[in-house]
Amino acid sequence: MNCCILVVEDNQVNRELLCDWLEMEGYEVWSAADLEASYAIFSKRLPDAVLLDINLGKDDGLDLLAWMRQKTETHEIPVIAVTAHALMAEQERVLTAGCRACLSKPIDFRLLRAELGRWLQDSRTSATRS
Repeated sequence: MNCCILVVEDNQVNRELLCDWLEMEGYEVWSAADLEASYAIFSKRLPDAVLLDINLGKDDGLDLLAWMRQKTETHEIPVIAVTAHALMAEQERVLTAGCRACLSKPIDFRLLRAELGRWLQDSRTSATRS
């Protein structure tokens, strides 16, 4: 079965672009526009990875990461941050919080492909989590 990626992005155009690209790459894709919708998805099934916008309107995407890191079942799920703030200080904050990578918007899909390959290489052959 294909790896499943959860895209958490409040901007509809960016969310659709990421989801469409991921589907073309062969991933199963779920999406959420905010933290509340993200938590609802996690209550049903666990993704293999998360693409996380850091600035979700009124929400801080890192709150989802902190929540995930506190739970045994979600602690090891790789989270790749996507942010419009490319400043080094912001990237350091995101990586220190526990994201596996931080990509700047607009997304360079070659970099995203490489990061997903890096963090999901073992997941492609492992059993699907449920």
